Amino acid sequence: MIQIRDIESFRAGLSGTALIQGNDGYDQARSAWNGAIDRYPAVIARCQSAADVAAAIGTPGSAPFVPEQFHFMPGYVVVIVGFGSAQDHAGVLAPIRAALPPLFEFVTPMPYTQLQQMFDQGTQWGTNCYEKALYLDELTDEAIVVITEQQVRKTSPMSLLELYRLGGAYAEVGEDETAFGGRRTSRFGLFMIGLAGDPDLLVAERAWVRSFWEAMRPHATGAGSYVNAMTEIEDDRVRASYGPAKYERLARIKAEYDPDNVFHHNANIKPVLQPI
Repeated sequence: MIQIRDIESFRAGLSGTALIQGNDGYDQARSAWNGAIDRYPAVIARCQSAADVAAAIGTPGSAPFVPEQFHFMPGYVVVIVGFGSAQDHAGVLAPIRAALPPLFEFVTPMPYTQLQQMFDQGTQWGTNCYEKALYLDELTDEAIVVITEQQVRKTSPMSLLELYRLGGAYAEVGEDETAFGGRRTSRFGLFMIGLAGDPDLLVAERAWVRSFWEAMRPHATGAGSYVNAMTEIEDDRVRASYGPAKYERLARIKAEYDPDNVFHHNANIKPVLQPI
């Protein structure tokens, strides 16, 4: 449970405000944060500066499992998710610990819905965002060099790089069995995400994401990516994400159900007006 003295200490370090249940404006703030989900956050920070964001979000923050000497320090986090037994999970973790001993760790069972919400605090409603992504067939030494060089050039403590290993069940589904953009082979998804609490601060993060993306292009599998990771919808990149054959098939389906392209505020597949 959060103590009142901790709330007051947190408030004292903000140029913005921190609200708890019972404060004026709390209900309005939690509605904006949660949308249609009726929740009551312990604390809602209304940030007015980058320093406020760093204090509220943390890098990695002041979670109970983070040793104090690592509070708000930049670093790399490995998130390992397993759906088997605790023994199975321990077996997966053991060689990783041996190869790269972590500075700290937190291992616990949790509901799948909680897993989905793990990063919600850093991407609250109203956060300014610019995002681009790529696929990598391999995480080569050369690609790692680019990542380590580019990652430290961000200026917002909220901005981040997400690297997903795509394999297992993902790769067992046939490429033509779903509308998912791209191949179903084992590979990596790389997401460069610029985040800022203030629109003016997003300018530098947008430039960082674009520079990072261009630097990674020589190591990527074309210009396509996970389509939800396109802040700017570029037609050539949408086509590259699906591939020619799948894009053409989806365009024919689109013509059948939405010939006037009413639903076009997205990574749009334009209808091809011919019989499917």
